[in-house]
Amino acid sequence: MRLGLLSTARINELLVAGARQTGSVEVVAVASRELRRAEEQAASLGVPRADGSYEEMLADPGLDAVYISLPNSMHVEWSVRALEAGKHVLCEKPLTRHPNDAERAFDVAERQGLVLAEAFMWRHHPQAQRLLELRERIGELRLIRAAFSFLLDRPGDIRLSPTLEGGALMDVGCYCLSAARLLAGEPLSVQAQQVKGGDGVDVRLTAVMRFAGDVLATIDCGTDLAGRDELEVAGTNGVLWLDDPWHSRNPVIELRRADGMDRLELDSRDAYACELEDFAAAVAGERAPRFGREDAVAQARAIAALYASAEANEPTEVGR
Repeated sequence: MRLGLLSTARINELLVAGARQTGSVEVVAVASRELRRAEEQAASLGVPRADGSYEEMLADPGLDAVYISLPNSMHVEWSVRALEAGKHVLCEKPLTRHPNDAERAFDVAERQGLVLAEAFMWRHHPQAQRLLELRERIGELRLIRAAFSFLLDRPGDIRLSPTLEGGALMDVGCYCLSAARLLAGEPLSVQAQQVKGGDGVDVRLTAVMRFAGDVLATIDCGTDLAGRDELEVAGTNGVLWLDDPWHSRNPVIELRRADGMDRLELDSRDAYACELEDFAAAVAGERAPRFGREDAVAQARAIAALYASAEANEPTEVGR
């Protein structure tokens, strides 16, 4: 699969490193609105071509797919434009915080007969797969607790811009939300609190969510505190603990029960490579993407409910 990078975001470095660990993806071009920036990143990443506009990349008949790592507010617009140009799309998470926009993008993908996938790389790692397999060993699921935070101390960073749909939930909290949904299904209601900063975005957000079967989940995220990344899954007979759930660089799951603890070490694979392999297989028509339309729309719906609850300072039901 010949892949182009639509933007020069720093996350491209991680994606290209992952692509080099697969035999199914070749990154062949980088596009920017400034040719100089595209040329600089292409040279630094060893990518053969630089395009001086996004339109130039989308017009390339030799390109199979694009990876969109633009600011959040531009995800749907350029996903739709890429799909309409005949390109499969891997869009960096979150696709959007607007469920109707997610539906619109997938409508275009289905009409064009193309693959659109939301890029939550951690879900493709063997650690996430093993987590799901171990779930039954802790009895009935009762509680999920997920956290992801880091200190963002660069004024003017796009993740602090409301116009570009920045914020802690959009940047890192969406990982926590995706984990709760992966394990418990779709939330029925949410109650969130936020602290605003930057240019008017949530720099800290916590939430409690209720799922079917009276399963509760708490998530917290932030860009104004020390780095934290952890996931705890508690049941009636035990607890699953992950100290590195999102990056999966040190994939270990601890199974804690009354009779002791098992420490399960997993293969140290590149999560971006795992994600790209799934995407490339879908593009090749070998199988559907592991996470498709229904999952991405539901993620947007839950994000919208969390923000509505935080703004209104009251519980909010999650629509269907």
